[in-house]
Amino acid sequence: MATSAPLICSLDTDQAFVAQVSSHLGLQSMELEERDFGDGENKIRPLCSVRDRDVYLVQSIYSDAGLSVNDKLVRVLFLIGALRDASAGRITLVAPYICYSRKDRRAQLRDPVASRYVSQLLECMGIDRVVTLDVHNEAAFQNSFRCPSETLHTQRLFVDHFSALLPPNRLCVASPDIGGVKRAESFRAQLSRFIGLAVGQAFVDKQRSNGQVRGEATVVGDVRGQDIILYDDMIASGTTVVRAAEALLSQGARSVHAAATHGVFAEEANSALASAPISSITVTDSVPPWRLVDEKARAKLTVLGVAPFIGDVVSRLNRSESLAELMDELNNAHRHSE
Repeated sequence: MATSAPLICSLDTDQAFVAQVSSHLGLQSMELEERDFGDGENKIRPLCSVRDRDVYLVQSIYSDAGLSVNDKLVRVLFLIGALRDASAGRITLVAPYICYSRKDRRAQLRDPVASRYVSQLLECMGIDRVVTLDVHNEAAFQNSFRCPSETLHTQRLFVDHFSALLPPNRLCVASPDIGGVKRAESFRAQLSRFIGLAVGQAFVDKQRSNGQVRGEATVVGDVRGQDIILYDDMIASGTTVVRAAEALLSQGARSVHAAATHGVFAEEANSALASAPISSITVTDSVPPWRLVDEKARAKLTVLGVAPFIGDVVSRLNRSESLAELMDELNNAHRHSE
């Protein structure tokens, strides 16, 4: 069990986010030295003693305007190695978003299973625990690590947001594909408990061929006259959510609101979402939406902050307390009186 306050750090790219986490805990972020060299190499090291300390590296691993996702992954690995060499007591990576999480199986012969390779790299560098948010495939994530791993859910943030945004008597939660039905159903059940009313459910079935969506999308469930919350783990190109929204509206849905934990937003998402018949787009700040620059698309966007939640997670882990109890408290708080 930790006997002192945790040390919290991140790469330079995520200093604003980790400052929010540290502020929530009443702490200062640990200082690091990051140096880039003319040949493209870099070094990173802690500027204080970490011996026998509980260190939390709070760092989403994604590409940004300055670093590719692979560059950022290497820096994370080197920092973990430097912390381990400096005799840190316990090193926890709190990565709201982890790169390559979607590549968790072989879709074709000789395909790489990149999510497992990332796990192996993190473990080789000496990580003790990994925490992430709403990973694409929870079972694959859990099975790829030998060290303790946690995937936590941000549903409560979306419950609070949409219960205040939309009338409660015509809500329906839909998954944009069959693979996300379990995720959407969990959110639907929590939203229903919170507002004290039944919430409809639906999903959109799509056919893929060679990784591309083919044919017409089919809506399963009654959506006529309903305000649809189209709930998923991430939005990347926007193709899936746009096709699903069009299918739902064609079946009489009153409005469609896209929601996802991770707004990765590839470049092509700008045109797709700007012209899409979607009333709103809600994501968390697990990945800053820096690629979404189209004014029409940005006008639909709401970003929910996860820093206080991450701070509570760090506090619990540092005190060796249950994360399951934290999730229960969040999910059960302020329920509608029945």
